[in-house]
Amino acid sequence: MKLSYFNITNFKVDGGAMFGVVPKVLWSRVYPADENNLIPLALKSLVVETQGRVILFDNGIGDKQDEKFMSHVYAFGGEGLVNGLAQRGYQPADITDVVLTHLHYDHCGGGVYRDTNGEYRLTFPNAQYHVSRMQWEWATNPNSREADAYLPENLLPMSDLGALNLIEQEGELVSGVELRFFHGHTRGQIIPIINHNGRKLVFTADLFPFRSHIPLSWIMSYDVEPLKTLKEKEMFLKEALDGAYIFIYQHDYFADCSQLQLTPKGIRATEGFSFEELMKQL
Repeated sequence: MKLSYFNITNFKVDGGAMFGVVPKVLWSRVYPADENNLIPLALKSLVVETQGRVILFDNGIGDKQDEKFMSHVYAFGGEGLVNGLAQRGYQPADITDVVLTHLHYDHCGGGVYRDTNGEYRLTFPNAQYHVSRMQWEWATNPNSREADAYLPENLLPMSDLGALNLIEQEGELVSGVELRFFHGHTRGQIIPIINHNGRKLVFTADLFPFRSHIPLSWIMSYDVEPLKTLKEKEMFLKEALDGAYIFIYQHDYFADCSQLQLTPKGIRATEGFSFEELMKQL
């Protein structure tokens, strides 16, 4: 099994939205904001090559959106999607599977592009695009709270062009790649758990966007059912601590990975470390 990890882009969002009811005086100590209360997020993807498959987890915002939309995203830096893959030896045609943790625009927008004629095309023409059926049905009939995050131009072409595979239940996509469902952030979010060299690696998506979201009550305002998130976090953190899982963060601007530790205040993240350091450990 070969693992690769790269940052498609950075972007900014309101700090209060990312930490919900946690007061700014607390969260700003660990994740500082600028003068407009904006904080930087990374937008990272993981690639797992195993058993003849090249699996990409999430694919970023894409480049279909107009200037007005992007003016609210504040994108900066990063390697880009196709360039980031190329730097790790992959072309879009090499990808066999795209697993979308969920269908908010920053996780799935790069899977579809517009060609020079304005027609929608698949960025990864040989791939199946996997999403949980629960999330697909939720996203294509969105509630008013999430509707702005679900863009039809990101979603419908996957189905119209015959690439969509709806996952009905939790389990292995291939041996060593487990897909688990969580529902607090949005219904049917997939959290991948990779079994690599005897260790379990968790691509945390929006269950734990940052290391600083490990404390149970540190929950985003974006979560549609925060009390469900609270329960899911509590159950999964106990499992992860007992199993010595390693977390790989998708949005943390300051760290790629961490482990977990038990402290007098409960389960917390260890100091962060880079993906390159993780690969050396394994």
